[in-house]
Amino acid sequence: MRRILVCQLRQIGDVLLATPSLELLHRRFPHAELHVLTERKCTPMLEGNPAVHTVWAIDKKELGSLAREVAFYWRVARTGFDVVVDFQQLPRCRWVVAMSRARVRLSYTPAWYNRWLFTHWVRPRDGYAAMAKASVLEPLGVRWNGERPRLYLSDAERAAARDLLASLGLAPGQRLVTVDPTHRRVTRRWPAAHYGRLLSLAAARDPSLRFMPLSGPGEEDDVRAVVAACDCPDKVLMPGRMLSLREMAACIDQAALHVGNCSAPCHIAVAVGTPTFVVRGATSRAWSFPAPEHFHMALGLDCQPCNRNECANPDQLACLVRLTPEAVCQAMLDHLAAVSPPAVPY
Repeated sequence: MRRILVCQLRQIGDVLLATPSLELLHRRFPHAELHVLTERKCTPMLEGNPAVHTVWAIDKKELGSLAREVAFYWRVARTGFDVVVDFQQLPRCRWVVAMSRARVRLSYTPAWYNRWLFTHWVRPRDGYAAMAKASVLEPLGVRWNGERPRLYLSDAERAAARDLLASLGLAPGQRLVTVDPTHRRVTRRWPAAHYGRLLSLAAARDPSLRFMPLSGPGEEDDVRAVVAACDCPDKVLMPGRMLSLREMAACIDQAALHVGNCSAPCHIAVAVGTPTFVVRGATSRAWSFPAPEHFHMALGLDCQPCNRNECANPDQLACLVRLTPEAVCQAMLDHLAAVSPPAVPY
C-alpha cells in the first residue's frame, strides 16, 4: 500500500467529519501516503493534520474551463493510488475515480449506473455521521471505535486567539461562550431574536459569561440581529473584522462552551475539544458526536427530524420558533455547569 486518495469535496463540516476516517486509514496503513481531494475553502480544516500527506485543492476560479478541469483530475488520478475512497460520488469525484486505475475503489452503495466505477461498496451504518463515513472503509479492515473529528491548531494560533480575546475585553475569571446563530437553511436556524434573548438571560444568571458571535461571509446581518435583540451588548465580544476559519477555530478552542445551530462551527468545537450545546431544528442526532459533553436540544415535535430545507408544517418553523429562550437558557446553563464549573459564584 503506497498511496490512498480520499475524496471529500465539501462542506466545511463534512470535511471535518471525514477526519476520523483519515486517522483510521493512517493507523491501518502507517507507511502509505494519504492524499485528500477537497475544495479550496475546506483546506484549512486539514492543515497540520499528521495523517495527511497531500491535499489536492479544487479552485473553481482556477479551473475555469472543461479542459483545465480534466487536466487537473488527470494529474490527481495518475499520481498512482492503490486505493481511492469516494465519500460523495459527486461528478468531480467520479472523474478522478474513473481515471485512477486504483486496484481498490470504495464508496457507499452507488446507483446502478455508477457501479462500474467502484470495486467495493458498503451500505453506511446508521448513526453518527463520522461513523457512517468510516463504515465505508470496512472492506479494508478498518472500523470506527469512537474517534472524534480533529482539527490541529498550532501554539502560535492559540496564542493569537488569547491575545485577540484579551484585546476584546475577556478578562481572567470570565468564561467565553462562542455563539453560532447562522445557517444558510432556515429550517436549521434558531431565530436571531431568540439568540439575543438567550444571551440576555444567561448573562443575568451568570455574570462571568462573555459571548462571541461567529459568522462567515454574507452572515453579518444575522449577528447584528442577535446583538440588537440582546440587552447586554457590553458582554458581547465583537472583532472588528471577519475571522478566518482557523482564527475562528482557535477562539472556539479557548471557549468554555460553544452554543449554536447544527453547522460547521459545532463540528469545529468537537474537533478542538470544546463542549457544545446545539439547538436542533430539522436535523437529526446523526450530526452530534456521541459523548455527554456534546448536548443537542430539540423541541421534539412529531415532524422532527425532517431533514428538509423548507418547512412542511402548517405551523411554520414551529420546531424552532416554539423552542423558547427560557427553556434553552436553563438547559444550557445546566450543561455548562456539568462540563465547565464556574470560575466565580453565580
